[in-house]
Amino acid sequence: MNRVVVQYRTRNEAADENQAAIERVFAALSEGEPEGLSYTSMRLEEEAAGTVFVHVAEVSTEDGSNPLAALAEFGEFQTGLADRTVEPPLARQATVVGSYRPQ
Repeated sequence: MNRVVVQYRTRNEAADENQAAIERVFAALSEGEPEGLSYTSMRLEEEAAGTVFVHVAEVSTEDGSNPLAALAEFGEFQTGLADRTVEPPLARQATVVGSYRPQ
């Protein structure tokens, strides 16, 4: 299983737009229900220098492909991301140390 955590900071005025783009991705995921993907996105409390978003993806497809990559809505989200951020996305591989009823 591949786990990735991505964090970035948006401009304050772009935070709602970013959240709306993320919500479109989740709507497409709900409609398509792709197998082998667990995906969570969080918006942290706003700060003076911008708004922080965190995404956690766990991919367990047989061929290792990420179902997000096949979604048009995810491509649209990524296309405008650079314009919405003040701090570029930082993606890191992650290992679960413990988990209690993740949602």
